[in-house]
Amino acid sequence: MTDSNNSRWVDYVIFGLSIFLIFCLIFESYIELPNLVAWLGRWHPVVLHFPIVLLLIAVFLGLTGKTIPKLLLTIATIAALITAISGFFLGTETSTKGDLLFWHQWLGGGTAILAVIWYWLHASDLGGKIYTKALQVALAIIIGFTGHYGGMVTHGEEFLALPTEKRQEEIPENPLIYKDIVARILDESCVNCHNPNKQKGELLMTSLSQLLKGGESGATIIPGNSEESELIQRLHLPVSDEKHMPPEGEKNLTENEIQILERWIALGASDTLRFSHLDNDEPLAALIEKFKKPDELRTWAELPAVADTTIARLSSDYLTIKRLAGNVDALSINMYKPPEYHSDLVTKLKSIAQNIIEMDVSGLPISQVEMGQIAAFENLEWLEIDGTPITDAETDTLKVLSKLRTLKIYDTQIGDNTLSVIRNMGDLEQIYLWKTEVTEEALQQLRIANPSLQINTGIDPEIQASFAKKDSVSKN
Repeated sequence: MTDSNNSRWVDYVIFGLSIFLIFCLIFESYIELPNLVAWLGRWHPVVLHFPIVLLLIAVFLGLTGKTIPKLLLTIATIAALITAISGFFLGTETSTKGDLLFWHQWLGGGTAILAVIWYWLHASDLGGKIYTKALQVALAIIIGFTGHYGGMVTHGEEFLALPTEKRQEEIPENPLIYKDIVARILDESCVNCHNPNKQKGELLMTSLSQLLKGGESGATIIPGNSEESELIQRLHLPVSDEKHMPPEGEKNLTENEIQILERWIALGASDTLRFSHLDNDEPLAALIEKFKKPDELRTWAELPAVADTTIARLSSDYLTIKRLAGNVDALSINMYKPPEYHSDLVTKLKSIAQNIIEMDVSGLPISQVEMGQIAAFENLEWLEIDGTPITDAETDTLKVLSKLRTLKIYDTQIGDNTLSVIRNMGDLEQIYLWKTEVTEEALQQLRIANPSLQINTGIDPEIQASFAKKDSVSKN
């Protein structure tokens, strides 16, 4: 009698949940959930795997002619109903549903309803009939399609597609800043959550007009004002902040990408601005040139391994060594003048010579000895030797640094002979030269010989701001 009563209550629960699910799907546009109920929908990604596994086990047993335990099918059916209902709750957070979310939701509901039908057939001793077998096959197929659409909603339309060789379209020589640069950055990290199929926060980021329109929090970008633009504010929030963009699990933007967005917005957020429209000293030009380079992480993957213990052993109060990203073996070196300076502060880095990508020895009393060691850092891309006593005699060693892209050498005694060395450094992108002995005539010849090289010969407000942090540290 007790077993019969328990069975009856289970039937009532399944029947009730089935009616509630159908009601939700049909009258979705008229339903507004209380906050607590809507919050329950966020458990959908947590519980959805449970019924999938149970149903597939039951399908396998049924199609292979084995006995399906009633308890297994009962739990699988109830779990499928709860998962479909919680998915509906989660879907109410999206004001505008695209095709992917629509089909995922209805296929998920269909999976639960088919499980209910199978449960009743099994309870009626019809589990061995041919139409029950067909239902089991259909259920397995629908589970697959439901998961496929769910994966595309969460991770993009190509997430569960067959693997193909992905070739990203090359950036044109004279790109449109929005179409060829900004949109590409947003596609990589933002559009997964802000597209017609998953319009999080009522925000679409697939066109400039939609960015300007904004979402439920207001304007996403304010042309001419990057600091007040919510997009930039959220990008700069700590990763642990729930309002940080992109959310945890998505690809974060690099510092270079964030700076590109900031400058593009500051310049008016135009969709007609081209690279050729930018002045040579416009910071956005250098940022885009860096963006067009091959992926740095892929390049750095070829560097020799360097252990954390080695970094710790070489570091000191006057020598900071950091990895440039995550667990990569590309290193950044920052040096400060100790009370008693000796050249071995630089020369002792010989063991990690191939790993040094960025180096700052500005303000140190370096000589030919240190410059000779720096010349051995063959992968160096960024070098700051400003405020040092070097002359043309020492800078001749720099000609072997074929990968150097940025050279800060201002406030030194270098002259025109150094520019002869710089002229032959093909990868050099920018150089800082104010307060030196270089003549205007030599500078003009360098501009003609290297028209793409950015030559900074004075401190403007933007450059001064970028060095504010550096200037605050005394190296004397």
